[in-house]
Amino acid sequence: MSFPPELVPVLYHPSVREQEQPVINSVLLQRLHIYLDFTADLEQLVVTPVTQLISRRRSGFDLPAEMLRDSYKICTDEAWHAQFSDDLQAQLVTATKESPLSSGEPFFLTRLHAVKSTMDSSLRPLADLFFTVVSETLISSILSGIPKDRQVFTAVRETVADHAEDEGRHHAFFARFFEIAWPQLTLSQQELVGALLPEFVVAFLRPDTAALGRMLQPTGLPADAIRAVIEETYPPARVEADMRAAAAATLRLCERTGVFTSGRATEAFHRCGLLS
Repeated sequence: MSFPPELVPVLYHPSVREQEQPVINSVLLQRLHIYLDFTADLEQLVVTPVTQLISRRRSGFDLPAEMLRDSYKICTDEAWHAQFSDDLQAQLVTATKESPLSSGEPFFLTRLHAVKSTMDSSLRPLADLFFTVVSETLISSILSGIPKDRQVFTAVRETVADHAEDEGRHHAFFARFFEIAWPQLTLSQQELVGALLPEFVVAFLRPDTAALGRMLQPTGLPADAIRAVIEETYPPARVEADMRAAAAATLRLCERTGVFTSGRATEAFHRCGLLS
């Protein structure tokens, strides 16, 4: 098996559940390809550029020397994560004779570009920095779930397990980065970044409907039926509950660093459904 079915909620929709097993297998394979594309895009296009700036003392923040050294290691880790994701995809194509469907740009990148387009160019590096903080402090059910599932292909389990081990260290690094960087922001910068943080959480955690639509193409369902499957699988209340659960560590980080003392930030978190 290429991906745990329990991590793919659309499989339990009646229109999908009734499909033959080979079709389900193809959907699971496409879900894995989406995850690997997501990983390579995130590491190569978002996280690595930020850690490069941190390592070269160009983040705009005064950081301890050991964090600068650690950021070099994270650059290496993230480049490797992207490389092994691409390599695993090639192995999967060889083994299964099924190619990944057109990936397109993931929702998180589209959302980041949209947010930055509304900002003054001088402030965009802040968006990149704190977008990365959010990405590295969220809890991934994939990283925690796949390594434990013995039904999943060994190569997939081992690859994700290696990634999960590294990400545990990265989580600690970026949580510490946030704790040190936040007090160094001006009040106006804190207001700006605080209101952006929930947007970034949503960018990562809201279901990527375009990717889900591509994943369901092997079912042969028409486009309107696929839209119905996605909408019925992810009602707004469920999406908000799932996002709050996955963002729990990030929300705690925001609370202990004083982000919620800003009315603008708190309002934004409420508006995005991350605070009840």
